Amino acid sequence: MAGFECSTFLWKDGKRKDYVAITGHDRHLKQDYERLLELGIGVVREAIRWPMVDKGGNRYDWSSVDPLIDAINSNHMTVIWDLCHYGFPDGCDPFSEECHHRFQDYCRAVAEYVVARTEGPRFFTPINEITFFTAAATDMGWMYPFAKGRNAELKRTLCQMSIEGVKSLREIDPEARMVHVDPIIHAVPPPDRPDLADEAHDHAYEEAYEAWDILYGKMHPELGGSPEILDIVGVNVYNFSQAQMNEDKSREVLGPRDPRRKPLGELLKFAWDRYHRPIIIGETSGHQEHRADWLNMTMEESMKALNSGIDLHGVCLYPCVDIPDWESGEWAKIGIYDIEDRKSCERVPCDPYIEELHKWQKKLDQPEHVERDGFGRDWGRVQLDEVRQHAKEWEESTPGLQRVGH
Repeated sequence: MAGFECSTFLWKDGKRKDYVAITGHDRHLKQDYERLLELGIGVVREAIRWPMVDKGGNRYDWSSVDPLIDAINSNHMTVIWDLCHYGFPDGCDPFSEECHHRFQDYCRAVAEYVVARTEGPRFFTPINEITFFTAAATDMGWMYPFAKGRNAELKRTLCQMSIEGVKSLREIDPEARMVHVDPIIHAVPPPDRPDLADEAHDHAYEEAYEAWDILYGKMHPELGGSPEILDIVGVNVYNFSQAQMNEDKSREVLGPRDPRRKPLGELLKFAWDRYHRPIIIGETSGHQEHRADWLNMTMEESMKALNSGIDLHGVCLYPCVDIPDWESGEWAKIGIYDIEDRKSCERVPCDPYIEELHKWQKKLDQPEHVERDGFGRDWGRVQLDEVRQHAKEWEESTPGLQRVGH
């Protein structure tokens, strides 16, 4: 899978950022989808941008969605639709009942529009990264609603909106699947502060799972969460997902060879043991010149996870096209394709990253390219039974390999 960055938040400078426009995905849509086919990718994370579509009063402008649907249908892609990627419409207060009802109406309208124009199966992410969104929109002060001191309250209300959104989507499309993504993290105390170990553990293995726990029904069951609501767990993982947590709550990212890092497979196993729901890696990417090495690590750990019985269904390379850092504005160099000219947004392939992708496609006997016409929808998807078999063969041919949890 691959995904295109689609944040539409109101930033702390009071200006709305639209990363679809910033990265030129709206202008390069046709070529972006052709590149996905050339990469052998037939599943994509995309967005229906709530602030751009919802005009209030049950009025919707679908002009930004129609080109996407045309590209999806002409290229036979399967989509995971993000419906709220950090962005609320202007004046929509998430703490108000009006906002909740507006989101439910919007979800029903999206489902009606998409069902009428695409083939199934259909996948939705009602609210992206509830845990991170909560932190960024409260005490971090990065984005609207700038609700400092209301972290727990916002997390609960975003979970409530997501649960309501799932139910609204399934009113229209009962078979729709839901993918709820959030970061999986690992935190350790400073070497000279073992007394902070419990706090670091709770941060990584309790607080970071609270949103999923609510959606599952483990916490706040009065909100209506259940395993069917949680449905598919999307875990997001980057190099900065593992960090030392200091007494003042600041983070220091653990270096790639820091012995305190945990293997990705162990983090996947923790999520699997907690929910026993299907899992995808919803976002992952290496950084700058380390992108190929990161993908190799991710795939090796994914093979171990499959061989340990974890129901892992796919890996989403995210972002497909590079993005500028939120704070500095400098290009992050984390995409399959880089952008060197901010005006034209022409795509420049990261060749080592693409070579590593093709290496794993060969190992797993998956298509390195798919034809635009005549291949049928299943061609663009991972054939999971085949991948499981190749994972076993890979393990048998890799001496000294330790399985996840051993």
